[in-house]
Amino acid sequence: MNIVILTAIGIIFTCNSVFGQITQEYAEDVKSVDAIINAYYDVVSGSGSEPWEFKRDKYIHSENAVITRLDENGKAESHPLEAEYIPIALSPKEDFYEKELKRIVSKYGNIAQVWSAFEIRTDPNTESRIRGLNSIQLHYENGRWWIDSWTCEMESEKSSVVTEFLTKE
Repeated sequence: MNIVILTAIGIIFTCNSVFGQITQEYAEDVKSVDAIINAYYDVVSGSGSEPWEFKRDKYIHSENAVITRLDENGKAESHPLEAEYIPIALSPKEDFYEKELKRIVSKYGNIAQVWSAFEIRTDPNTESRIRGLNSIQLHYENGRWWIDSWTCEMESEKSSVVTEFLTKE
């Protein structure tokens, strides 16, 4: 019985220590809406030689975060954040950069809505014609911001969503 209690205390202490380190490491990422959106783009972008930042990505998203993508016909496909990691973990990492083009933020109380147009690049300094629009929902709780969900629509022959967003005042 004493061994079980000591083991449980050890596990709790270890988890709290690890979470405390992660909290300190990424604390700046969640202080503001701008900081968390910048962290989001930083997490998904990088060279193929850099490791994926799964801990950081999980830290900026709420526990039940949902990702939704609209195909070129407007059909939605949604899944939890963890489902994003499966294809990423199974494939070799390649150079991939999501460069934000424009952001509009609306905040009311402890909730925020972010519209963010982006461009996908294989080189951070080379422009691309692959563009999309993110709708990102966040909430503020326990002294920090959380990403609850995001929905993405890519620009295509059928959708000029990014062009329209970029030209809107």
